[in-house]
Amino acid sequence: MKKKNIIPSNYLEKKPLRSPYITWNTDEKGVVTLEIENSGIYNKIAQKLFKKPKISYIHLDDMGSFLWPLMDGEKDIISLGEMVDEHFGDSAKPLYERLAKFIQILESYHFIILND
Repeated sequence: MKKKNIIPSNYLEKKPLRSPYITWNTDEKGVVTLEIENSGIYNKIAQKLFKKPKISYIHLDDMGSFLWPLMDGEKDIISLGEMVDEHFGDSAKPLYERLAKFIQILESYHFIILND
């Protein structure tokens, strides 16, 4: 049997794009807050029985608040890392490990979409 030719993709070359289904705002201190609507049948039941909120608010940290508006689907993770390094300097170290983990978490919750 012949193996398929799989072209490996470098994770840092992917371009994160904010989900169009998530609303967000920035407060006077520059902290970004994501507003996630808890919809679906299981969330409706939890809202009725356990008094769960209809909208969850997720407050991003300094680095997340800096990155969120920049995730437009045009800039890759490498260029975002360069911007973070310029803005935060040594306090962002280890830079690409933290950045990759942050983007993996956002993608796992469907807050962003990674484009090639």
